[in-house]
Amino acid sequence: MNLSRPAALITGASSGIGEVFARRLAGQGYRVILVARRRERLEKLAADLPGAEIIVADLTADSDLRRVEQFIAARSTLEFLVNNAGFGVPGPYHSSDLEAQDRMHRLHILAVGRLTHAALRGMMERRKGTIVNVSSVAGFLQAPFSVSYNATKAWMNSFTAGLHIELRKLRSPVRVQALCPGFTVTEFHDLLDMDRGSIPQSLWLSAEKVVDASLRGLEHGKLFVVPGWRYRIFLAVAAILPQSLKRFLAVRFSRSSGNMNK
Repeated sequence: MNLSRPAALITGASSGIGEVFARRLAGQGYRVILVARRRERLEKLAADLPGAEIIVADLTADSDLRRVEQFIAARSTLEFLVNNAGFGVPGPYHSSDLEAQDRMHRLHILAVGRLTHAALRGMMERRKGTIVNVSSVAGFLQAPFSVSYNATKAWMNSFTAGLHIELRKLRSPVRVQALCPGFTVTEFHDLLDMDRGSIPQSLWLSAEKVVDASLRGLEHGKLFVVPGWRYRIFLAVAAILPQSLKRFLAVRFSRSSGNMNK
């Protein structure tokens, strides 16, 4: 194993967007470090990627999160971090599983913040590195039945934008990006027991297209990457609508299962 090769660590790497990031970055010459909860899935993916390492961890658990933090802090060759792990909790907030809500906040906010902190210290010293936070179109919106999910993704967007400003102020070459996909064909919606047929086919994106859009965006220095022209037009229109009208439309047209996310 060549430990001198630049390394890329991807959370939520066992499927979907995380798996595609792992394959793409391995193809670019990175030695990938795969982090997820499912050992069998990680081992199967690692077998396809020469030199890949796996870390079996539940990032909503304090002990596992600290273990991954320490791994990142000790790895001097880490040049790429993808904070991709995430999940949604469907249904009205008041009747949803509070423990699941807590885990989602820990994963989308605390884990992203702590792993970014662990990676950024070394990247700043070495003046080299990239951090991609996989957010969502939902981070620009509010909607019923997805209250906390949208809020955590809004935090992720704001956090990434703030980091970008700070890095520019410090004249650092380290890059950050918020990747904000809409509906993407992954296991995410299967876990929510969502019927994909309820969403127009034209709105669904493949994980490959989402990741490729992210990597192209990095080449052009884009802070926010929204894959798919339909989503970009939607957000451009939404940005100019009065808040009162957006709230009315959210109440009128939102679906109970309609997270606009990965």
